[in-house]
Amino acid sequence: MPATRALTGVLTGVWGLDYTPVINPVGWRWRGSFFKKTVATVFRAPHRRAAAKESTMTRRCELMGTLPLSGHRKSHAENKTKRKFRPNLCNVTLMSDILGKKVRLRVSARALKTVEHRGGLDAYLIKASNEQLSPDCLKLKREIKKAQAAVLVAAKAA
Repeated sequence: MPATRALTGVLTGVWGLDYTPVINPVGWRWRGSFFKKTVATVFRAPHRRAAAKESTMTRRCELMGTLPLSGHRKSHAENKTKRKFRPNLCNVTLMSDILGKKVRLRVSARALKTVEHRGGLDAYLIKASNEQLSPDCLKLKREIKKAQAAVLVAAKAA
């Protein structure tokens, strides 16, 4: 059984041989029957794909908040491999009737069907909960509520 002398910085092997490690920011560790020098990934150049992943935005529906789900791809032999179920995102321009302006959103096909079912973007945003909406949609929802309040005040005054 090898013993380590922490004070001198010398590692003693199985047969009494002394290993003097090179000064390393990471250090040495015991692996099985030998000491292995651990390598820090800090000193490596970043991989191109890893750098690209940091800059990409999340595949998330702006109206429903739908995110990718993970699951298994199953073969005929019932072999399971990891896969992603990504939402069917579409870049669409929707019209706000109350504000009278166009809004560009990245929404899922299911959210687009729901917007049509509820009677347009304004009706969908008023009925939707704040947790599932993106910050841009929340801002739009506040503008729609203000415009609706102004229309109600003008109707009462007339």
